[in-house]
Amino acid sequence: MTPGPSRPLADALAEGTLVLDGGLSNQLEAQGCDLSDALWSARLLADGPGQIEAAHTAYVRAGAQVLITASYQASHEGFERRGIGWDQATRLFARSVELARRAAGTVDRDVWVAASVGPYGAVTADGAEYRGRYGLTVRELQRFHRPRIEALAAAGPDALALETVPDMDEARALLRLAGEYGLPVWLSYTVAGGRTRAGQPLDEAFALARGHDEVIAAGVNCCDPAEAEAAARTAVAVTGKPAVVYPNSGERWDAGDGGWTGTATFTPDRAASWQQAGARLVGGCCRVGPEAIAELAAARRGAPGDPSGGAGAG
Repeated sequence: MTPGPSRPLADALAEGTLVLDGGLSNQLEAQGCDLSDALWSARLLADGPGQIEAAHTAYVRAGAQVLITASYQASHEGFERRGIGWDQATRLFARSVELARRAAGTVDRDVWVAASVGPYGAVTADGAEYRGRYGLTVRELQRFHRPRIEALAAAGPDALALETVPDMDEARALLRLAGEYGLPVWLSYTVAGGRTRAGQPLDEAFALARGHDEVIAAGVNCCDPAEAEAAARTAVAVTGKPAVVYPNSGERWDAGDGGWTGTATFTPDRAASWQQAGARLVGGCCRVGPEAIAELAAARRGAPGDPSGGAGAG
């Protein structure tokens, strides 16, 4: 087993800003992988784990200090539809952490691994993560997420990334579960128009993280970069915790056509405003690749309070 980082993620955040990785799926596609499957990148946990490790390694080499696992769209139910039984699926969740940990071990510096707990809507593979309001109760959402979180927590990540959450009900379910496993977590909503994707006010959404000691950061991901600064300010003001920010490229996903439209607006220099708003975890989501993460890392490396101690990307 590859050893983990020298100190907890929360301690590193107290010292300064850490650089997250970028979109895993776009890097896998750049490597020639076909992701036209309901399991998306999670399919490669079974069919091409070397590709996932290579994608993580590309981000580590670019300077990422936190890697997010390939478990975003993974579920026991989804694996079962592909003929993968419950026990084997549980092993694949563990594999997602192991692959990221191995990639982290390719450089001589601390790299943390956050296990991705994507929303219920990602698993339905119909764009529901951009709408929320699934018609499920909080208790039903807890029942769905529990085995995923349990399998990931058992694999020993440094944190759980409760990410791309579109709806306060799902945030409630995830936070109730996450506190049972003794791991730090971050809570990250996907937003549009200054609200959750389900249309809820962000101050109310972030207020759910108050009183949860395991929550080390709250913020946004998988959103337009233009939304990030204001959301980060709200997250910090409401929770009293550092913000996490990793938006998309600025292009828009058309779930009907299954493709991206529009123009990329993500630029690494935007991260300065996110940091001023209180962000301590910054990176990119869909369509943000290693080149952009390298620019973010270069801007952070050697800056005052840089927890990496100025270490190179290896």
